[in-house]
Amino acid sequence: MPDHNPLLDQTRRHFFKDCAIGLGGIALSEMLNSSNAQASSSGGLHHKPKAKNVIFLFMAGGPSQLDLFDEKPELTRWHAKPIPQEFIKGKRFAFMDSFSKETPKLLATPRKFKKYGQSGASISELFPSLGTVADDITIVRSMATNVFNHAPAKVFMNSGSAQFGRPSMGSWVTYGIGSESQNLPGFVVLQSGPRGPRGGSACWASGFLPTSFQGVPLRGSGEPILNLLTPKGITEKDQRHVIDAVRDLNSVRLLDSGDPEIASRIASYEMAHRMQSSAPELIDLSKEDQRTLDLYGPNVSKPSFARNCLLARRLVERGTRFVQLYHTDWDHHGGGDANLETGIEKVCADVDRPCAALITDLKQRGLLDDTLVIWGGEFGRTPMSELRETTGRNHHIDAFSMWLAGGGIKPGAHFGKTDDFGFSPVEDRVHVHDLHATILHLLGIDHLKLTYKFQGRNFRLTDVHGEVVQKLLA
Repeated sequence: MPDHNPLLDQTRRHFFKDCAIGLGGIALSEMLNSSNAQASSSGGLHHKPKAKNVIFLFMAGGPSQLDLFDEKPELTRWHAKPIPQEFIKGKRFAFMDSFSKETPKLLATPRKFKKYGQSGASISELFPSLGTVADDITIVRSMATNVFNHAPAKVFMNSGSAQFGRPSMGSWVTYGIGSESQNLPGFVVLQSGPRGPRGGSACWASGFLPTSFQGVPLRGSGEPILNLLTPKGITEKDQRHVIDAVRDLNSVRLLDSGDPEIASRIASYEMAHRMQSSAPELIDLSKEDQRTLDLYGPNVSKPSFARNCLLARRLVERGTRFVQLYHTDWDHHGGGDANLETGIEKVCADVDRPCAALITDLKQRGLLDDTLVIWGGEFGRTPMSELRETTGRNHHIDAFSMWLAGGGIKPGAHFGKTDDFGFSPVEDRVHVHDLHATILHLLGIDHLKLTYKFQGRNFRLTDVHGEVVQKLLA
């Protein structure tokens, strides 16, 4: 009788299953490594980056640039007069009924503007705190976009397409260069205000990219991420056994199919396990210096935009690549509280001090140089008023303002110019696609080369558009 061979005690299925688990782990590692280094075909960045992280302060609803950043003395002289037809002929607006009864009248802002800093930046009285960091920011007054309704416009600003299902900017960035954090997601979303942004999760979705690159919503208090905590009655050891078992099963399937979504699933389980300790630590502000808390203002002690700004700094400090803050209620058409009288005053008060604090805090910690901060909404507002019971402006896609700071942006610069009414750019127009190309460039990525093949063609964040705005670079 031949000597006993222990291998024969295993069935063929068990043998290959055990091999598959080991090989699946290798495959997973390779997949994750390759997906975190897609910026070039050879791996790594296309050029030396000036920024490592991005914080996008998204003012959902369309802030009125004419009441905040784009001072127009000529508009004051023309106040209440009909806008010349050559401006609006052939143009489309979100609410045509408000312009259909008569030629819309021009609307001057009642807000006073003040020059701040050595740069002499002209900023509205509604942003006095922001004025204190005027020399650290660059206001772009010549932005333009394509889409004039909120949900698709937000999706367009975030993904470069008005079609739902495309990857968001944060997803493209983390797909391109990964994240430095091992215990927190590479792309995190925080929300404040009375409602979520129109467009919802499509604004931070990964689209056709693997789901490991989608934005992870984080709450500023309570349970940071829903369903993250270990269920009652389950020990750490029991949970680890479950995660390991699920990982092994998924690894077998990964080896069979090569589906990157399975690799994403495995990575998600492991990340969730690590976040059970890292996420609560992140939102615990008890170790923050009192001076820092005071800098952000009294609202930092409760769920608020101020608290989210501080959390954004803590996230980039811990290696998170892309942080997006959404603050809603900027839709000021006129009517009820949605107006340019009391409504805009409230939202500006919500964000003014925290925005300035974030810039100051990052700068004091040496983080501003390699953290790109972006402020803006999905579009702007018309120079004309709407026929409503209180003062407001319609959606406007041809001209609006945003500001940027840090991360390789030229500080304290004046960029772009609109006509006397603020209707259209007349100097250095910057389209959303150009903004995206510039953001990727600052992160060391060539927007023409960061692609993903889906349904037979290569897609990119900027699609077939976009140019880097060289004049904005330090």
